Amino acid sequence: MNIRIGVVGIGSMGARHARMLASGKVHGATLAAVCDPSEKKLAPFSEKKFHRYEDLLASGTVDAVLIATPHYSHTTIGIAALEAGLHVLVEKPISAHKSDCEKLLSAHTNKRQVFAAMFKMRADSRWLKIRDLVHSGALGKVRRIYWTATHWFRPDDYYRSSGGWRGTWAGEGGGVLLNQCPHQLDLWQWIFGMPAEVWADCSFGKYHPIEVEDEATAYMRYANGTTGVFIASTGEFPGTNRLEIAAENGRLVYESGKWKVESGKLGALAEGGNSNFQFSTFNFQLSESSTQQHLATLQNFVDSIRDGTPLITPASEGLHSVELANAMVLSTYLGDWVRLPMSATQYATLLEELVISH
Repeated sequence: MNIRIGVVGIGSMGARHARMLASGKVHGATLAAVCDPSEKKLAPFSEKKFHRYEDLLASGTVDAVLIATPHYSHTTIGIAALEAGLHVLVEKPISAHKSDCEKLLSAHTNKRQVFAAMFKMRADSRWLKIRDLVHSGALGKVRRIYWTATHWFRPDDYYRSSGGWRGTWAGEGGGVLLNQCPHQLDLWQWIFGMPAEVWADCSFGKYHPIEVEDEATAYMRYANGTTGVFIASTGEFPGTNRLEIAAENGRLVYESGKWKVESGKLGALAEGGNSNFQFSTFNFQLSESSTQQHLATLQNFVDSIRDGTPLITPASEGLHSVELANAMVLSTYLGDWVRLPMSATQYATLLEELVISH
């Protein structure tokens, strides 16, 4: 039996997900309904249409929902969908701040309901291999992590054409860290774990006429002595996406969709061979397109509902990328280190003040 899925929020991402489901590319699933306040956005679809998510959830039309609405409503709609007994896949970030994440996750009381997050990059073979090299011990102890993610350039029109919710504390709840970089921050914690403390310097409206951060530089320290630097921006063109991992057995570098390892032992392990190498460089180009990553994540969600396949991206892990983003903003305003786990209440209070002051 096909899983009937309803997509809530038919913006650019929601429409993409809806088209993918409608095309039949997701085995064992069908697009049963679409929901959006805009009749124009619903018009291209022939499936059952709703203007209010409450009506969709109560309709009996769907078994699961994919939520692709503005950030704050992920919490409200997600809780309502879980309480309605539906399976839920929520776009990143799962909520705008840690306190809301905790509220959303606490609503997942029936573990027979599948609850996942759209962290599509976990389905990319490059990141799976890099994670395996770290977690298997092939790299040895990771000493330093350096990730420059400044390839997220956005023109001013990106914010102007969004209907007013992007680029504001009240509408979006954050900027480059919460909107563009949840994928990198999710991969960071998925590969390296959560740091013990974070210090950051964020710039707000440096490149665009917006309230939220459009540039961030963060320094992270781990309990075992590992350090990390994370840099993000939506104001640089063309920008850079480069991850460098310095470890005991060598160095791994990811840049421009390719990655390489530089080490005798590490090179052999990466290729599955023996360890009888002197210093060597190995280049790899294993990748899936963004569409393939979305499709794989959606397929995994459906397979988990149908036959219990383990989730690639359980929603519970979505809290970590939100906490890292929140901690960086909080550190900027405090001018100090933020210990993790951070206080959800402290950040919620700061966010409320930012909404009121703007």
